[in-house]
Amino acid sequence: MRVLIIGASKGIGLETTRQALDAGHSVRALARSAAAIAISNPDLEKIRGDASKTEDVETALVGMDVVIQTLGVGLGELFRPVHLFSDATRVLIAAMRVHGVKRLICLTGFGAGNSRASISCAQRLPFQVVFGRVYGDKSLQEHLIQESATDWTIARPGVLTGGPRTGRYKILSDSSQWRNGIISRADVADFLVQQIEDRKYIRQAPVLVN
Repeated sequence: MRVLIIGASKGIGLETTRQALDAGHSVRALARSAAAIAISNPDLEKIRGDASKTEDVETALVGMDVVIQTLGVGLGELFRPVHLFSDATRVLIAAMRVHGVKRLICLTGFGAGNSRASISCAQRLPFQVVFGRVYGDKSLQEHLIQESATDWTIARPGVLTGGPRTGRYKILSDSSQWRNGIISRADVADFLVQQIEDRKYIRQAPVLVN
């Protein structure tokens, strides 16, 4: 498959790029620091661009079959208003409609959208204080995706670690199962790459934990 990965230069996006290539897909990596991606592979195309700019996203979408959106913000952004996730998603959904690309796989997190109700009482206040702005925008991002005509899957990982890829994580698709937990970035990337061809979780937003 021809896969566009947005936010591919670090963290889960970089690991998803690596694993998608290992799985035999052709990858176009869009990031502001795309040139810094330390992967050399003939099936990797690096494109420098801004995920919130229509022109950059439309250019990156040409010829693609699948989009994986793995945007993130730094620690310094946690206590300022956050609009990146919703702004970039509005641009992406419109561009996908123009180019006829249907499959969208998006990374958000446990606590976004209706999974917020599953946060324990003890965690709710500190979560709101530290992550409230980010997850408020991620919730809007999820709403925009769920209202779109795309074949979407939203991945909501718990607390991220730098551990190895194990393949032994839990995919909690039923809201009665949702809970917080830890999961490695490599295992989150594993789930995202599986969704390139797996249609089991289309129009679903499972929580991912070990």
